[in-house]
Amino acid sequence: MGYPGVCPPAEPLWPHFLTGQEDAPVRVLLVDDDEFMRRVIAQELLSDMRIQLEAQAGSVRDGRRLLTTHEFDVLMVDLRLGDGSGFELIREARKLHRYCEIIVISAIEDDAHVMHAFELGATGYLLKHAWLQSFAQAVLQVVNGGAAITPKLARRLLTRMNLQPGGEPPPVETPQREVTLTTREREVLRCVARGCVSKEISMRLGISGQTVNAHIKNIYKKLQVHSRAQAVSFATNTGQL
Repeated sequence: MGYPGVCPPAEPLWPHFLTGQEDAPVRVLLVDDDEFMRRVIAQELLSDMRIQLEAQAGSVRDGRRLLTTHEFDVLMVDLRLGDGSGFELIREARKLHRYCEIIVISAIEDDAHVMHAFELGATGYLLKHAWLQSFAQAVLQVVNGGAAITPKLARRLLTRMNLQPGGEPPPVETPQREVTLTTREREVLRCVARGCVSKEISMRLGISGQTVNAHIKNIYKKLQVHSRAQAVSFATNTGQL
């Protein structure tokens, strides 16, 4: 029941240039040995027409099979699986599908596991049973150049950074390998640094979306990174931007 003179909030619009449209949904693989939790996540993903749940598994063995038999955009994986560790699947996903996005879904929230997941190339880390998070929204965030992390966990990691001696974050070591990006690759990477997704970059630079993605793949290969955030960080530290 509404209140007189008060309009209900408008449904949020999903811009046409963002990845994840009803006619081209984001393809997801889900690996979790907790059957109840897997069902909860699956129901949320299936209720969003912008997402297509390709397949599910409950073990490292079955997860490996899915990685080799399905095309996908996002892997959602638990770290504790009955026959091994989700870290194994993260590594294999990176080898087989270098440009996929990976979201960890776990009850483990210690900083070491979180940081290791990101070091292996994950772009999201969600805690099971946490409030103020959406599994579907996390999928859409990572495929559009963002990151997804449970708010409570993000707050704790920020606090950890602020507690470094002298109040300064740990120094970033600049990789020593020499890399030269083309002028166009730098233009694309500058757009990425501003938070633009592929379709926005296409419109800004007057090139096709396929060309944008080709440039991004070349940038990843040259910089030897696995995500847009890593590419921007490396290029900034080496003077490429």
